[in-house]
Amino acid sequence: MKLKNSTYDALKYLALVVLPAVATLWGTLAKIWGLPYETQIPMTIMAVDTFLGVLLQISTNNYRKDLGTGDAEKEGGVDV
Repeated sequence: MKLKNSTYDALKYLALVVLPAVATLWGTLAKIWGLPYETQIPMTIMAVDTFLGVLLQISTNNYRKDLGTGDAEKEGGVDV
């Protein structure tokens, strides 16, 4: 499967910025305000984030292999 570059970039931003921030926010606010599932929600988010990161790295490796160089700027998207 191929992803458009914009889709890949959005998923990468989600994995690198959004999901870790949400997990940290929930864990911190849950501890301060006594919200439920203080540990379970952040751990679930980080498990999903780790899985997404692995898929994106595999995709990048396949993309670079198909390209024949170390350059990830090929037109047409990224394989997943």
